[in-house]
Amino acid sequence: MGLDVVVAMFKRPFQIREFLQQFWFIASVSIMPAALVSIPFGAVITLQLGSLTAQIGADSFNGAASVLAVVQQASPIVTTLVVAGAGGSAICADLGSRTIREEIDAMMVLGVSPIQRLVVPRVLAAMAVAILLNGMVSVVGVCGGYFFNVVVQDGTPGAFLASFSALAQLPDLWVSEIKALIFGFLAGLVAAYRGLNPKGGPKGVGDVVNQSVVITFLLLFFVNLVVSVIYLQLIPAKGA
Repeated sequence: MGLDVVVAMFKRPFQIREFLQQFWFIASVSIMPAALVSIPFGAVITLQLGSLTAQIGADSFNGAASVLAVVQQASPIVTTLVVAGAGGSAICADLGSRTIREEIDAMMVLGVSPIQRLVVPRVLAAMAVAILLNGMVSVVGVCGGYFFNVVVQDGTPGAFLASFSALAQLPDLWVSEIKALIFGFLAGLVAAYRGLNPKGGPKGVGDVVNQSVVITFLLLFFVNLVVSVIYLQLIPAKGA
């Protein structure tokens, strides 16, 4: 189904109205939770790394370590958890209800592809929202980490910013956006696949919604591991 979705993305007609509606819906239910979750994520990472760097006498590198951890790892994960939990579950429930009402079968009888008409706009919307939310989560997480480092741990603002600019590089941001793109694709794809294959009537719709969220989370951590390993092997650290 993933290959079918990729192929259908380049076919006409493109359902621009459906895409915009799904984009707005996913964004509206994801922005606030993502912002609220990113603050404690950034704070916890900064506090943990701050205590560690203090023990080894490397307080000046706390900013670089915490910001890189937030941008590379925490931001894409938080973004996808919110997109899958809020937007993906709604996508799965919508398609599941359409399936048990036999609307999908009616579309296929009429010669309309459910993949191109319903799945592609939702997957693209999840990808677009994930990319944009990832940037917002990175900014909010970094600001939260900066606040807790400077205010709670009595860190130096100049050292926090200087260490970040000394060790961070542009590929760190690119790999974060690539992760968000892949994770958004997986979240939309899994939600759509489970929504199109419910079993057991209305009760089955609730079951596939739960399954889609759990499967997306499992895929998320596995793919994150693979992408992180490839990135660290291909892109050397700044100054290495």
